[in-house]
Amino acid sequence: MTENALTVAIIPARGGSKGVPGKNLRRVGGIPLVERAVRACAAADGVDLVVVSTDDAEITRIAEAAGARVVARPAELSGDTATSESALLHSLDVLAADGVDVGTVVFVQATSPFIPSEGIAEAVAHIAADRFDSVFSAFETYGFLWRRDADQHAAAINHDSSHRPRRQDREPHYLETGAFYAFTADGFRAAGHRFFGRIGIVEVPEASAIEIDDEHQLAVAGALAALGAPADAPIPASVLVTDFDGVHTDDTATVDTDGRESVRVSREDGMGVSLLRRAGIPMLILSTELNPVVARRAEKLQLPVLHGIDDKAAALTAWAAENGVALADIAYVGNDVNDLGAFGVVGWPIAVADAHPAVKAAARIVLTRRGGDGAVREVVERMLASR
Repeated sequence: MTENALTVAIIPARGGSKGVPGKNLRRVGGIPLVERAVRACAAADGVDLVVVSTDDAEITRIAEAAGARVVARPAELSGDTATSESALLHSLDVLAADGVDVGTVVFVQATSPFIPSEGIAEAVAHIAADRFDSVFSAFETYGFLWRRDADQHAAAINHDSSHRPRRQDREPHYLETGAFYAFTADGFRAAGHRFFGRIGIVEVPEASAIEIDDEHQLAVAGALAALGAPADAPIPASVLVTDFDGVHTDDTATVDTDGRESVRVSREDGMGVSLLRRAGIPMLILSTELNPVVARRAEKLQLPVLHGIDDKAAALTAWAAENGVALADIAYVGNDVNDLGAFGVVGWPIAVADAHPAVKAAARIVLTRRGGDGAVREVVERMLASR
């Protein structure tokens, strides 16, 4: 390892996946998995460069927007049987051909959505200090492990089944999370795999250990992300777009004998819109309903409105382009499954407190207020707080 060698985090992220189609692009807490991995690496002390190895155009776009360098992964290294090691070696070869001297490699898997940046930094520090040749992330466990033998009978692995000591009297074991590994580049090339020489462990919280291999784990991760977000964290979006029913209203309507509908709205939300307008922050109401009450409320709030919209993602994308707004800078507030399309294109998908579970799972932020009960005001105040 030369004095000027870099520490490079490499994230293999191919486009295909059988268990969860398009897995590396799926969102947890409103952020694509590959972007979460790039951010975790970029925030870690000691990492000089973040690289994403991929064969997918959309992954390339998101990774580059997040600040990563992309290495185009050839087809022969992108199939279901391709190993992560092959992608790492290919990336190292590409970097070497470009004159990049890599001393330490941090191998990061985007399928782990809660990668602690401080854990990556600790791993890099261990390699830099020559304490270990390779390290991996794991969490401490005192669990009793079992296996099935040839006769399908249970057999103890890490304990004596005839003796059940208390937890404090047992030796801890460490369960590999699969989130990240770090090792010397030269040692990795020589060994051809991630575990070699003096192997060390970086302990991480068990809560960070979830790894996404199926839709159930993706849903669990989404729920955990929503729970972990601070309830008053500022929202640094520059544009606010909202659904109407279930956001400005409580998602109910009163119908009179002539079939005319009326809805309940919050004056508190109206004041929030006024504050946003005074701050010069653009806002739009985007609604599926083609109902005069939507237009009347938008007129009252002095807001532009697009209603009767079936494809919210397409309408929002077109509106953003017409108005010179980056989708990544838009906060979109929704409550039901017809908002998921819009959630998938904006930078700040936000769910009201009483939103559909699928919407909460896809949200980057879940509000503390319900639709029609100050949810819009909450978003406005958090956007203004970011300024």
